[in-house]
Amino acid sequence: MTGRQGPAPSRRSLIGAGLGISAAGIAAAASGQALAAGSGGAAGPEGAGPLSAPARGRAFLAAAMDAYPDHGSLRLTQSYTDQAGLFSTAFTYDNALAILAHLAARRPESLARATALGDALLYAQTHDPAYDDGRLRQAYNVGPYTFYDGSPQPDGFVRADGTANVGTQFGFTGTAVGDMAWAGIALSALARRTGARRFLTAAVRIGEWIERTGRTDEPLGGYKFGVDGANQKLPFTSTEHNTDLVCLFGRLARLTGDRVWLERRGRAEAFVKRMWEPAGGFFYTGTNDGVIVNKSPIPEDTQTWTHLALGSRTGGYARSLDWAAAELAVRDHAGRTNSTVPAGQSYEGVTFSSASLLADEDAPIAEGQPQPDRNGVWFEGTAHLALALRDRGKRGDEARARRLLASTEQAQELLGGGQTVGGKALPERAGVVSASSPLDTGFGFGYYPYRHTGATAWYLMAAARYNPLQV
Repeated sequence: MTGRQGPAPSRRSLIGAGLGISAAGIAAAASGQALAAGSGGAAGPEGAGPLSAPARGRAFLAAAMDAYPDHGSLRLTQSYTDQAGLFSTAFTYDNALAILAHLAARRPESLARATALGDALLYAQTHDPAYDDGRLRQAYNVGPYTFYDGSPQPDGFVRADGTANVGTQFGFTGTAVGDMAWAGIALSALARRTGARRFLTAAVRIGEWIERTGRTDEPLGGYKFGVDGANQKLPFTSTEHNTDLVCLFGRLARLTGDRVWLERRGRAEAFVKRMWEPAGGFFYTGTNDGVIVNKSPIPEDTQTWTHLALGSRTGGYARSLDWAAAELAVRDHAGRTNSTVPAGQSYEGVTFSSASLLADEDAPIAEGQPQPDRNGVWFEGTAHLALALRDRGKRGDEARARRLLASTEQAQELLGGGQTVGGKALPERAGVVSASSPLDTGFGFGYYPYRHTGATAWYLMAAARYNPLQV
């Protein structure tokens, strides 16, 4: 996830908090039908019986996208339920995932939603209040609200002057390479699915911005973090970001026929492979200065996304999935310190990073926030581990993936009840929470039991066996 290298603005901060340190996820068969753990829930159309767990996940994404109907059809998906305290914030990364999850569904209505979200990202790219260079911001506001200081924020995604409503109240004004890469991945997927040239053009603009802004000739190479809200370049280089670029640049090479993207993909891939620790069988998080590898904490997504992006080129690197499944495994239940899981329930999966397992359970995650549960399950990461295991397909991988997805489906069934988006009730038992209990990522922020677009999207992709990082 972004933000691994230090206190830099990135895609997900302020989750349930008023502080701004940033950072950076079942189906019994390929059809995506639910296991018994997720077979109950809200009723479908009359006579159709209960909705499957994936159908309820899609219903959540739809509700979070349609929460502000009085503010026009051009819209993005709100990232978290209102209870997270982020109001109508729509993170660029989460909306890229929503596009990909809609494409994974392969339904006409889902394609329409993916296309609408893609057009909203294009609008943001071409109607930025300050820049016309292809960038997107960390997040946007998509509906009106009153901020904590009492100041009214009346606009939807499109402000009265026609510019995109950048998330200035929380300082979500910077641009991270990882966020941009995911937006480009989503837009390139739309271009391939729809044949619409506008999406490829926008993805190429994103790639060119990354090349201009992020490319570095430091000893470890790769592409650097991006820029902060003042447009100052940030010094960090992230394994996750460069993993994302392996996919984006590879796709741009395929879709445009321009071989320059292959050279750029090779640069990003070389950085990722330099982060490999052969003795432990995992990838490090990146570098703070382009010279020295940052060896702690070790995050989950650099283990799973590397496999999803590198594919057949992973070779021995695929051991990183085993490292994540073993070393970051957690089981949360009511008896755990600081757990918020109701009595009689338990959840298994993975946590965010090696530091999450060592969090100080006597200290708040951040000012005004609860104390962490070292065994809190991070469902977004649990979902992309399940997908990566399915993609790898070694003996026992499918069984492990199904257990992880069953736990995620149970969370959709039972956690996060009564939460709202835009002040409106959600469909029953729809949407996966970020975490089973408050967890400390080890990167200056936490995750909490709020229903989340990103976690839900990763679950849907894992249930559908849809690899969003495959070129």
